[in-house]
Amino acid sequence: MTAFARRARASAGRMHPELSLVSYTLLGHLEESGGCRATDLATHYALDKSTVSRQVAALERTGLIERRLDPQDHRVQVLHLTQAGRRILAQVTESRREAFHERLADWPEEDLERFAAYLLRYNAAAGGGPLKGAPTDG
Repeated sequence: MTAFARRARASAGRMHPELSLVSYTLLGHLEESGGCRATDLATHYALDKSTVSRQVAALERTGLIERRLDPQDHRVQVLHLTQAGRRILAQVTESRREAFHERLADWPEEDLERFAAYLLRYNAAAGGGPLKGAPTDG
């Protein structure tokens, strides 16, 4: 698992130099949720608010996210992807998908099914079941 996590962190930087694994994950959540507050990100990922604040500031500086006033409560700012953020996220997601397909291309169907079942089981045991919006095509 440690090797898997290290590889994931390293590959995020290769996919896009400005996008850490944490940044990629936050962008993915913002896309999936349609926008949310920074405190919601911290709660969802069990991260310290200062960690999220630094990540959000970096993503804002690079023009990948923006703050908008919440239409229901103008005291609240909601984070949203910019067009550039959507484009970068799509590129990184496609690159990751291609990398997975390459790594698994010669696996027999039976092994792929077993591997997928184990990942689902692992994620469910980690608390939350299958991740909403997680790719299911390889």
